[in-house]
Amino acid sequence: QVQLVESGGGLVQAGGSLRLSCAASGRTFSTSSMGWFRRTPGKEREFVVCISWIGGSTLYADSVKGRFIISRDNAKNTVYLQMNSLTPGDTAVYYCATRLTCGTRNPSQGQVGSWGPGTQVTVSS
Repeated sequence: QVQLVESGGGLVQAGGSLRLSCAASGRTFSTSSMGWFRRTPGKEREFVVCISWIGGSTLYADSVKGRFIISRDNAKNTVYLQMNSLTPGDTAVYYCATRLTCGTRNPSQGQVGSWGPGTQVTVSS
């Protein structure tokens, strides 16, 4: 089983950038699609982005296209989320996810097999 731990969250001003990291343990990382979700109080986790293990193809939510970039380093068992041009609307707890299908449709939270504990991102106006 894969265990995930996020890092890199924090407080940033609108227009700024942050890079989140997700370190995975377990032997299945290199063959697992990975993704990021986020949640604001009172709402379900919202899909943000994913990257497949086959060819490294990516899928982005419309709300982050052109601003966020996902990447993975299989040698380090780590996936990254570079977040640029942040707005207060991006404020949320960000969760790393795996054991999901990263294809042509945004996966829902119910379609994720494993989660990290989450990291808070706060964007001030």
